[in-house]
Amino acid sequence: MAGPDPVDVRLLSVVAEMGRAAVPEIAGRLGMDVRDVAARLAALSTTGLPLIVGVECDPQAIRNAVAAAQHWAAQQSMASGPYQVPAPGTGAHPVQQSGPYPQPTGGYPMPSGAYPGPAYGGPSGPQPFAPQGPPPTSFQQQAAPPGPPNPMNVWGPPGSAAWARGDQQGLGVQPGPPQQPVRSGKVGTKLDVEGLEGERITILLVEVVDPADFLFTAAGYELQDGERAVVVHTELTNRGATPFASLPDLYLELITKDGSAVSKAPVSLSSRPPHRIGVQPGETAGGHTVYVLPEFTELTTVRWTPRPGDEQRTLTWDITDL
Repeated sequence: MAGPDPVDVRLLSVVAEMGRAAVPEIAGRLGMDVRDVAARLAALSTTGLPLIVGVECDPQAIRNAVAAAQHWAAQQSMASGPYQVPAPGTGAHPVQQSGPYPQPTGGYPMPSGAYPGPAYGGPSGPQPFAPQGPPPTSFQQQAAPPGPPNPMNVWGPPGSAAWARGDQQGLGVQPGPPQQPVRSGKVGTKLDVEGLEGERITILLVEVVDPADFLFTAAGYELQDGERAVVVHTELTNRGATPFASLPDLYLELITKDGSAVSKAPVSLSSRPPHRIGVQPGETAGGHTVYVLPEFTELTTVRWTPRPGDEQRTLTWDITDL
């Protein structure tokens, strides 16, 4: 018989200690991914444990998101009807159709004016409205009516968190500027980045305390022989209109000289308050992150990313001079 999952045991221990908490807050305490914590809690709630996993939301924001989804689906349905104009570059565009669908008389009027290129009627009489070669570029651009807005500009990739948002004001939202390359600085440097949900945020590395053994032991914790503690102080400023809903230091890591990453320890110090989940537009929130690592490990960088492997949104600070 298989024994209990150690991760589930840790998870239940934190839940028992907190009593009632949001899933992202539990994930932040454990340094785990929010989705993993939610999946484990949902599975544990079906095993007979006295555990209830709930959901809380902003009802109006959810209604707005549903309405926007239904509006987009209706536009997609209209765009797939019998009168859809072929995309540019797919060949000639004859006016008369021989199929079961007659030519529309009011949907997409042909633009007036002269068109450069081959003539569409010869001296011997009317000719079919089909050019002998590829239509000129200017004709293609004028003849093709604007299609429905790209849903990826509004809702993001299907299945992503962006599909649950209702803060877009319309379906004509255009994609933002291309992602900037990896940004770096030193202690005291503010670095700008765009969050996973389009948040405009700035992160400041305020201080790195290394070693921080005295702070660690003063909070009642014990270090094993050959270990040392490090405390990193950061501040996150939300410069946009979209709330930052995650834990600011969820994936804040220390990078060693050999390139390996040291993740945060699931502890908090009373003298150095930890980060709290969520930063509202216009607010700045600070917090401290604790690390426990081998005593003689040489550190080179502090690295922040909204999720593992997202190199387009990675921020780094050089700490080799400390």
